Amino acid sequence: MSFQDKQLACADCGTNFTFSAEEQEFFQTKGYTNEPKRCPTCRQARKTERNARGGGQRQMFPVKCAECGKDTEVPFEPRSDRPVYCSDCYNKVRAQR
Repeated sequence: MSFQDKQLACADCGTNFTFSAEEQEFFQTKGYTNEPKRCPTCRQARKTERNARGGGQRQMFPVKCAECGKDTEVPFEPRSDRPVYCSDCYNKVRAQR
């Protein structure tokens, strides 16, 4: 399928921006079905705003690996009924399954 550059209007600021053929091809390979609504400037501003609110940072929880005893952090709150592993031990356990 051959793509051609398209002019789109930004939903936030109303300016026209180009949705290039290369971007369209990328969207297709990722399975995206919608065209972008925002120009690159507004997209970046929105991403910066989200990150400033803490949306880009995950809360990490300190734990001790159930396999090797090493101190590590995980992005979820551990439950006492389930073992928690450091990334090295987790990869070993996962490979055994």
